[in-house]
Amino acid sequence: MIDPQSTRKEILSFLDEHAFPYELYEHAQANTLEDCLKLPFITGDITICKNILLCNRQKTDFYLMLLRPSSQFHTAAVSKALGVSRLSFAPSALLPELLHLTAGSVSPLGLYYDSEHRISLCYEKEIQDTPRIAFHPCDNTATVVFSQSIFWEKVLPTLAVCAKGIAAAELG
Repeated sequence: MIDPQSTRKEILSFLDEHAFPYELYEHAQANTLEDCLKLPFITGDITICKNILLCNRQKTDFYLMLLRPSSQFHTAAVSKALGVSRLSFAPSALLPELLHLTAGSVSPLGLYYDSEHRISLCYEKEIQDTPRIAFHPCDNTATVVFSQSIFWEKVLPTLAVCAKGIAAAELG
């Protein structure tokens, strides 16, 4: 059983240990993207992403896709852009095992727990168009906000994550 508070503490300890600057906001549970967009600190200079965990039919290859809130998700377009056939939503029952979180808390910060690097990070390039970016620290009662450069140039490389950007035009 996942304890979101313990997971959050572990993620924040990781960020603090590496002296990554971030802002932490605690709030009521935000299960959906719509809930997140209503948070008072989410302003026009912050991208809060639609985070979708995908897998192949055999559930052996996993992809964490980050999209702008306004972007439509089309499985076929993402599959084509990634060169992978037959992607579908990963079963929520796999979230605790893969990312140490539950539905409603999906975050690239959960890649901290992907020591075997089973999950590929993919993102819509346009999520980088704002100065800052925000994610749950694997607990949807808090949000961390980073500058884009800190997240992409410091946090992800420390997690040893390789990321593939996809232009919105490729996503249909």
